[in-house]
Amino acid sequence: MTATLTTVQDEGEADANERTASPTRRRGAVREVLLNIAAVLGAVCIALTLAALIFDITLIMFKTGSMSPTIPAGSLAIVREIPASEARVGDVVTVDRPGQLPVTHRVVAAEPGADGQSVLTLRGDANPVDDPAPYTVSTVRLVMASIPGLAVAVVAMSNPLALGAVTVVVASFITWYFWPRSARKERRARARHGASSFGGSVA
Repeated sequence: MTATLTTVQDEGEADANERTASPTRRRGAVREVLLNIAAVLGAVCIALTLAALIFDITLIMFKTGSMSPTIPAGSLAIVREIPASEARVGDVVTVDRPGQLPVTHRVVAAEPGADGQSVLTLRGDANPVDDPAPYTVSTVRLVMASIPGLAVAVVAMSNPLALGAVTVVVASFITWYFWPRSARKERRARARHGASSFGGSVA
């Protein structure tokens, strides 16, 4: 009788242990996935920061559709500063204008200017004519890549409420991931030990 009860108890305890271990494994897997995502995002941020410092790379947002459909309004573009003499016909460049917002259009003509400057004629892809006057500049920012719709997310993230929410979420995740679990494990171990002692005393 004792042997039979012990066998039943051992099987029941194994089932209980398996049920307890399964959620623990799932939570551990979720934690690892979230930590990997955070690590990748951190690496991307570091890479972008280094690229900005080393290669003069910055981000610009397109508020209008003058470069549609190539670069629609609401796009976020990665740009790199280069000498204006390196700009070629067909490149999309950003030109700074004194007292006005910068303009980002396609180069349709490029000629050398005085004092090492270049005279660039630009036109937006959606515009039927060239910009009103050529731009005489020494440097421009070359558009390397663009992502449609991402400017909206960047603007939203610049909102203090959004930044606060992201901070709270990240802080909560870090606290959850590194919170000590020894107390919970000890309670489960005591519960299993108590069940084992109760079952072993039956004859």
